[in-house]
Amino acid sequence: MFYGEYEHTIDRKGRLIIPAKFRQALKEHDVNALFLTRGLDGCLFLFPESEWRDAENRFKQIPFTKAEGRKFNRLFFSGASEVTVDRLGRLLIPRTLKEFARIKQDVVIVGVSTRMEVWAKEQWQAFYEGSRQSFEEIAERVLLE
Repeated sequence: MFYGEYEHTIDRKGRLIIPAKFRQALKEHDVNALFLTRGLDGCLFLFPESEWRDAENRFKQIPFTKAEGRKFNRLFFSGASEVTVDRLGRLLIPRTLKEFARIKQDVVIVGVSTRMEVWAKEQWQAFYEGSRQSFEEIAERVLLE
C-alpha cells in the first residue's frame, strides 16, 4: 500500500504533510484513522488502523511476565497517538514523538508496505548510508529464514 520515500518539512505548528500517493492509498483503502508511535531504529511508525489493530493483537500475546515484553509494550504503546489527516493532508506530530525521532524540520517519509515511517532527514541518510552496502547480504539472510 505504501511505497517509496518522500522528503517533506514540518511546519511551525508541528504538522506534517502526508505524500499525495500515500493519501490516495489511504482513500482507496477507506482508512480514516492512523496511529503514530515510536518505531525502531530511531524513526516513527505510522499505521493505518487495521494494521495497528493487527500489531496490537500480536503484541498483546507477549507475556507480561517477561521483562523485555513489558518494556517493549510500555515504550511502544505509551508513545502511541491516534492522528487524523486534515483536509490539506496534514497530521500533527506530538512533541514527545518529534523528540524521540530527533525531528526538527526536514523529514523523510518512507513507505514500508503496510506502514509509513517518519524519519528525521539526517537520521534517514545515516541509516541508509550505513545499510545500503549490506542490502544483498541482509536479503540472503532474511529471505532464507
